[in-house]
Amino acid sequence: MKSITTDDLLEIVENGQEIQLIDVREYEEVAYGMVPGAKHIPLGQLPERIAELESAEPVHVICKAGGRSAMACDFLEANGMATVNVEGGMMNWNGETIA
Repeated sequence: MKSITTDDLLEIVENGQEIQLIDVREYEEVAYGMVPGAKHIPLGQLPERIAELESAEPVHVICKAGGRSAMACDFLEANGMATVNVEGGMMNWNGETIA
């Protein structure tokens, strides 16, 4: 799996570059805010919601600190998708958030 820092992700978001980004945290965690443009799919729902993702595009995955996103990347890669894990997760995110 590839990985990027939250600073790299912030640059992508601020430049308006379109990427496929999912947030795999739980509902009560995303209530505190998500990266703009992220789609919320809790880790436990990923197997049943994988069809919502575009398989031709890499999937960037973020969580709170990086552990769950790494597990999500492993699952997605086992299902033939390219992934990018966001290292440090929302704990390192310095950009704006949306509710």
